[in-house]
Amino acid sequence: MSRRSVQSLAVAAVAAMALAAAPCASAATSSSATSDAFYTYSGSAPLSSFAPGTVLRTRTLQYHIEGIPTPVTAIQLLYRTTDAQGRPSANVTSVVRSITGNSTKAVSYQSFYDSLNPQDGPSRAIAGNVTLGGTIANFESVALSALLLQGDNLVIPDTEGQSADFAAGPEYGYNTLDSIRAATNSPLTGLNSATEFGLMGYSGGSIATDWAAALAPGYAPDVNKNLVGFAEGGVLVDPAHNLKYVNGSVVWSGVIPMSIIGVSRSFGIDLTPYLNSYGLQVYNRLQNGSLLDALGHYPGLTWQQIAKPQYADPDSVPAFVEAVNRINLGSAPTPTVPGYIAQGDGGVLEGTFGNPPGIGTGDGVMVAGDVRALADQYCATGNNAITYDQYSLLSHLGTAAAWAPKAASWLNDRFAGKPAPSDCGHIAAGNSLAPERTVPTS
Repeated sequence: MSRRSVQSLAVAAVAAMALAAAPCASAATSSSATSDAFYTYSGSAPLSSFAPGTVLRTRTLQYHIEGIPTPVTAIQLLYRTTDAQGRPSANVTSVVRSITGNSTKAVSYQSFYDSLNPQDGPSRAIAGNVTLGGTIANFESVALSALLLQGDNLVIPDTEGQSADFAAGPEYGYNTLDSIRAATNSPLTGLNSATEFGLMGYSGGSIATDWAAALAPGYAPDVNKNLVGFAEGGVLVDPAHNLKYVNGSVVWSGVIPMSIIGVSRSFGIDLTPYLNSYGLQVYNRLQNGSLLDALGHYPGLTWQQIAKPQYADPDSVPAFVEAVNRINLGSAPTPTVPGYIAQGDGGVLEGTFGNPPGIGTGDGVMVAGDVRALADQYCATGNNAITYDQYSLLSHLGTAAAWAPKAASWLNDRFAGKPAPSDCGHIAAGNSLAPERTVPTS
């Protein structure tokens, strides 16, 4: 076994032991972290006076895993970015230098922390905050160690912003792109305008990854010119389809109220008038909930159980239709850099038994037909460097394990300058990604 392999196993083992060492602390929240002034911009000049990606604050600290400090150093940056409504905002990203000290390549890794609680963001976990939802960001540290050992620098943005705007795709993209700008603007990171970046993320991380790749040519052409590609899996494409797909799911139905809250919060709309008393109860209970508060906690939950009878069809709510159309990747620009996309289709393994008309099957939470349609759309609109894998027997969680090593290998080839392979012309047809239309109330 090579020295690098031994190192990889050792770091993974240390990280895994750290996760196991503090299981009972995961439900607590560090009081020092909740009042952390680092996250608040307090300058006299308005945020609008700064260019996106401007570094507003910097600090250096030890990288923590489940509250346990490690010898790894992280540089955290408060930077100017843009929220879902196009307003200037401040966000935080974490940069970890490669053990080789190189500045030529970096992976922007988008976490799947999926939470409505700002305390669950990866920067908080890295700083030592310990929460139930933050356990996901801590768990991902195991995989990230392998990227560091192979010579990559890491940039890890809090993709949901400081309000935890769950599922707000465009905002995820802005936060990710401006995080890269901030990382290259800071003299402490060792990264610069010549550093090449790869985008990588699964599930909730794929929301940020794909939206960043799609928005980069228009919003951040300076970043786009240094992107070697994007690698993503378990992709959220058309949220309206996903809502119908997980309706009544044993495991994943809890993401229905989470999405309602996230959409309301990010776009400043009020969907509570359309909810019944039970819906309001669930809505209020999950205001600061994470994915771990939702998965399996509402088995069999449906939209119809939480909505007033006249709004049994979610498309009868104009504000909802407008919001989901704004976060439909099918209506976003086509990325101009190569992409690797993976998707599972064994959703029955995670308690999704339905097959909604016009939507089809998926991995339990993401719709396979939507992801195929998106890949085909990219091919048809000028991006012929799309690789697509469908794991027909794997669920959402199972596909993650298959995706991660291939995604890392695919990015390594892009950094090495190898031509990107293409599956264009060989991807099965998918669903229509046309915008939803408002229907009359029942």
